[in-house]
Amino acid sequence: MSPGKQASESDGAPPMAAGARLETMRRRVRLSRLALFTAIAAGPVALGVAVVSGPTIVVAAPSDKPAAVRSTAAAADPAGYAQVFLDAWLRSGADDANSAQARLAQSLAPDVDLPDPVASVQPKPEAVTAVRSAQRGGGAWAVTVAAQYADGRLRYFVVPVAAGASGSSFAVTGAPGVVAGPARAAAGESAYGVSVPSDGDLASAVGEFCGAYLTGAGEVDRYLAPGVKLAPVSPAPYTAVTVQEVWGTEEAAVAEQVPADGTKVRVRVQVEARDDAGLWPLAYEINLQARSGRWEVVALNSGTLHGGGAR
Repeated sequence: MSPGKQASESDGAPPMAAGARLETMRRRVRLSRLALFTAIAAGPVALGVAVVSGPTIVVAAPSDKPAAVRSTAAAADPAGYAQVFLDAWLRSGADDANSAQARLAQSLAPDVDLPDPVASVQPKPEAVTAVRSAQRGGGAWAVTVAAQYADGRLRYFVVPVAAGASGSSFAVTGAPGVVAGPARAAAGESAYGVSVPSDGDLASAVGEFCGAYLTGAGEVDRYLAPGVKLAPVSPAPYTAVTVQEVWGTEEAAVAEQVPADGTKVRVRVQVEARDDAGLWPLAYEINLQARSGRWEVVALNSGTLHGGGAR
């Protein structure tokens, strides 16, 4: 190799080496920044570990919270499916397997035999309603379905149903079985233990509100607290409403005069509603608040509140 060429190569080597070292330093700086930012996001413990261990090591702080596990598909309740099957099954017969109800029952449960009732003896159900679903694991369910007949009889059936893994497919896996109905549960003590006088301001306010709400006599808005929105029943189903009794949860409900502004009470009112078909006993739970010497409705609740329930 000529001396000139050797000199040229030796002159160019130092800049290349310097460039490589500079790129290495830049890479380390970037990794150091990444480690620092990751440690900050992970927490103080991880930050200390990252600073001590060097720029290229990042240790995340262990979390004492268990990782959330989400199922891919929520278990779907097959109550409606079982209800449709039992209704069709009870209305079908083996002697007419081509009827619409028989074909429906067989499409939902191909391996289940159809009943063979005597038409003049076994009436068709008036209503069929699913009342309970119990999941047994592995996609298996037991659905209790009630069949109500015109003569007042009530019969309960349990229908075995299998649910697909995705929760979008079902199959009746066996014939229904007749079972005893659910036992009657003992009701808890009512939270409404204060009897409200029928001739007091509170009972009058509640009665006028119920009248406007159910009969359309007057505007409902005039009985509502500011900011409360509540539409009346429309079309109005009743022609008259009479208050039978009012029970409250607070002693303020029995005050002779409307108490100070902001005082709140909860009441349960029993009313008798009248229409062309007769009289109907109805009950409502209402929250009221005192303002400017009058009671105003804050909320119309649904369901029955018992002691120990949400308040």
